[in-house]
Amino acid sequence: MIGANIRTAAAAAFLLAIPAAASAQQAGPSAMTFFVTSVGMGKGADLGGLVGADQHCQKLAQAAGAGSRTWRAYLSTQAADGQPAVNARDRIGKGPWQNAKGEMVARSVEELHGTNALTKQTALNEKGETINGRGDQPNTHDILTGSQPDGTAFAAGQDMTCGNWTKSGTEGAAMLGHHDRMGLDEQPPAKSWNSSHASRGGCSQDALKSTGGAGLLYCFAAN
Repeated sequence: MIGANIRTAAAAAFLLAIPAAASAQQAGPSAMTFFVTSVGMGKGADLGGLVGADQHCQKLAQAAGAGSRTWRAYLSTQAADGQPAVNARDRIGKGPWQNAKGEMVARSVEELHGTNALTKQTALNEKGETINGRGDQPNTHDILTGSQPDGTAFAAGQDMTCGNWTKSGTEGAAMLGHHDRMGLDEQPPAKSWNSSHASRGGCSQDALKSTGGAGLLYCFAAN
């Protein structure tokens, strides 16, 4: 009887361990489908357009061991020069998305733009490291998005994408999000991951630094 109880307990422990093991197997570079870039491109908000931004995401993912996926930068562009606007939410696939540690960030586009799990602790870079936020030195919580809260582009007119990610001077501005969901007050924009405030003083690297940024991007696996 005692032997049977031991075997039953061992079997139960084994079954309980299966989900934990399965969860652990889902972590790591090959399973990562979301990250914040560990570095910017060094030219402020001049990313070489969407193509250049996507290549930056792909390059960092490749270096981290996740290059087999198709990576897209979470960026919108505004209608200009006869070209239609592009919505960030339409570029990134359908989800779900998880970070390098296997932590779920959002299961769908709707959840991403609703009640997602993005925080300073989950918005990790491609190496699985946390990104400096408000209170850290230097603060780099401003993430380039050019997007409205629902992930769509701004109407043509006022520049909110630094010339569709081609400017790095004193002209223009870019909408920024806070990856740590913290700002100067408790109002919703201060806590927005994708649409907190516009850059100030232009689109240069120094302008981005002045409000707590480094030209970082959100990258999502589209497949």
